[in-house]
Parts: sequence; structure tokens; C-alpha cells
Amino acid sequence: MGEGRALEYETRVKREWIDHNGHMNVAFFVLAFDEATDAAYERWGIGMDYPDASGCSVFTLGINVDYLGELFEGDAIRVETTLVDYDAKRIHYFHRMVDTVKSKLVATNECLCMNVDLATRKSAPFPGSVIAKLAPFAGVADPPKGFGRTLRIRRS
Repeated sequence: MGEGRALEYETRVKREWIDHNGHMNVAFFVLAFDEATDAAYERWGIGMDYPDASGCSVFTLGINVDYLGELFEGDAIRVETTLVDYDAKRIHYFHRMVDTVKSKLVATNECLCMNVDLATRKSAPFPGSVIAKLAPFAGVADPPKGFGRTLRIRRS
């Protein structure tokens, strides 16, 4: 399908992202992942101008977030986004959030989204121009670690 290139987005943990425990609140992990999604969507041709240009937009169908470490005010983070799969109407991608100073994975976020016609509010195929922009980013041989996991309480 393609070369499986990951996209990267960098930011720092902001003061307002810190909760009463003194670390980054769970909601702001999702916000940082969402900012990385916005950056990826721009590269994939489905960014902020996409609704006006196409009459469609991309809606999130579901996400999984795993919190693997703590972040603190001022910490530098990098979110690496991998396009795992796509079809005519959907995109399945995976974010890895890394503390760039410690080179430590601190969270992951798996996302599934769908193209939606804004007039009908129903799913619709992506235009060929979007498929052409997705193709070079697809083709991951092995899904990233943590991809496709199910929440459950493990019992022996």
C-alpha cells in the first residue's frame, strides 16, 4: 500500500493541563492527541478547509487511550501518528505520545474515523484526492504495540 511513514507533532505540557495530582490530567492527553490528529488531517487532505471544499467532514467513531506514564508542566512531548488502515470511507490510525527528554512512551491513542456528508449526515466515500494523499502514509507491516487492544478485567 505504501511506505508507512509516521507523522510527528510536538508540544509542551501547559500549566492549565496540570490537575490536583500535580501531573497532566487525562483530558489533556486526549487534547494533545487531538491536536496531533488535526496536524495529520492537514497532511491527509481532510483538515480545516476540507468541509468547505468538499461538503464533507471527518467524524471520530471511537478512540482507545492508554496512559503509560506521567507528564508534568513544561515536559516536551512528541506525538507520532501512524496510518494503520483506510478504506473508501474510514481511517484507522494510532498515536504514540513520547516524553522527548526521557525518550519514554507515556500514552497511546487508537482512533477510527469516518467521512460524513454534511448535508445528509451519512457516511460518504472520500474524494480521490484524499485517497491519493492517504496512500503514501499507509502500509504498516505490523500494527504498533498496543493497537487493537480490548478493555477488560483479566481473571485467572
